[in-house]
Amino acid sequence: MRGFFAAFWVAVGLASAPLGAQETRIGEEGFESPPAALSQVDWLIGQWAGTGIRGAPAMESWLPPSGDTMVGTFVQQSAEGDIQFTEHLYLMEEEGTLVLRLKHFNADLTGWEEKEGMLTFRLVAIEPCAAFFYALTLRCADADKPREGLVAAVRMKSGGELLFRFKHMGQISEKE
Repeated sequence: MRGFFAAFWVAVGLASAPLGAQETRIGEEGFESPPAALSQVDWLIGQWAGTGIRGAPAMESWLPPSGDTMVGTFVQQSAEGDIQFTEHLYLMEEEGTLVLRLKHFNADLTGWEEKEGMLTFRLVAIEPCAAFFYALTLRCADADKPREGLVAAVRMKSGGELLFRFKHMGQISEKE
């Protein structure tokens, strides 16, 4: 199943539709991350549900900070509703800025990254209702309504982007 990791990213990169405007940002070589604190991303807290890869269901959840760390989870389902993969995320205050670290897991909990390995995304920019990490964006769908929608975007090695659109689960149940 480990070969799935490489094949998945190649396939997803090829399947990503080109976007008119890039959601993600890449820092210049040697960039310094701006000052930032977890209090600037408290709009992430909660449970979010929506669409992920190829329009299949996806969910993301963020807990309130514990010390200098917010813990999150992401679940990508297949079109049939089975778990395709998950991510365990740590959004951390470190050296006066924010860093996002994550590990991927198959449905059977086998990891994609090596046991001690993880992906690390350094902060490129922070704005009200948006955090731009190197090749990964988390932002409000509408900055005037931060608790309603979340957009997450990841830049693939191919240059394409995966775009995830979520609604706050409190908003979903209130409208049903």
